[in-house]
Amino acid sequence: MRYFIVDDDAAVRFMLAQIVEDADLGEVCGEAEDGSLVDHDFLSWKQVDILLIDMLMPKRDGIETIRQLNRYTGKIVMISQIESKELIAEAYSLGIEYYVTKPVNRLEVISVLQKVRERILLQQSIEGIQRTLHVLSAQTAFTRPVEHAYSERSILSSATFLLTELGVISEKGSKDLLAMMEILHRFEKDNGTEAKLPSLRDMFAAVAERKLGTGAAALIQKESKAAEQRVRRVIYQALTHLASLGLTDFGHPKFESYAALFFDFTEVRKRMRELENQVEMSIPPTRIHTKKFIYVLYMEAKRRLGVLQG
Repeated sequence: MRYFIVDDDAAVRFMLAQIVEDADLGEVCGEAEDGSLVDHDFLSWKQVDILLIDMLMPKRDGIETIRQLNRYTGKIVMISQIESKELIAEAYSLGIEYYVTKPVNRLEVISVLQKVRERILLQQSIEGIQRTLHVLSAQTAFTRPVEHAYSERSILSSATFLLTELGVISEKGSKDLLAMMEILHRFEKDNGTEAKLPSLRDMFAAVAERKLGTGAAALIQKESKAAEQRVRRVIYQALTHLASLGLTDFGHPKFESYAALFFDFTEVRKRMRELENQVEMSIPPTRIHTKKFIYVLYMEAKRRLGVLQG
């Protein structure tokens, strides 16, 4: 893991570098005394995984620097003596992972950096799994017959387990999600795993038809929209459940396993802050990525079966 330290105090830079090296957390690949000396291209060239940055600096402070680094994909930890809740909240809203107050506490810094390091490794692992699943999904037609080993019942059992893990199996929308798992399984069985999966609109319509039969088009459309709302609600509940776990324990196994897999982690962080501030939000359209959640649930249910059977 590669670190870069930005702080106008040379003693603090030295202390942080010593902590990183003594705790064997990685290597410090560079330092700067002001935020104006770093930008996205520079950090990319340095291959920086974790940026440690002070808030108050003479030319460009930490908040403004983070704003300028909107394309930076690494993790940011802010270390400052400022304890203003408004400024700290602004730093978190800009995407920092942690805020550590000065004077620097060695054990706290080590604990925070270990958690950030583990998060990076976890995300890399999840991205690797997702890439592998995508490749395997595209190649399955060439490696085994279309009538694959997973039965409809086993897919449903695996998906039920995952919804239980996400804390939403008792929600009404879970039945709609399980119906979608059946629909996706049958679609792949009929068309092969190399076929493009059906659209959300088609799946919600199929769920409505399964429930109502071949009824009037207006009734099917109404039930389709109702199913979509139930599914969005249950996905939001899953987001809330994972956020509450992360708020209690950032290292909780379920939080680490599922948060970044089913959701964009920026949305998980937002929900954590809402829960922390006891703010109850409605479900705006941009907050719930329904398609991603449904397809990840299906692929993860199949992957889990492969692990169990292997």
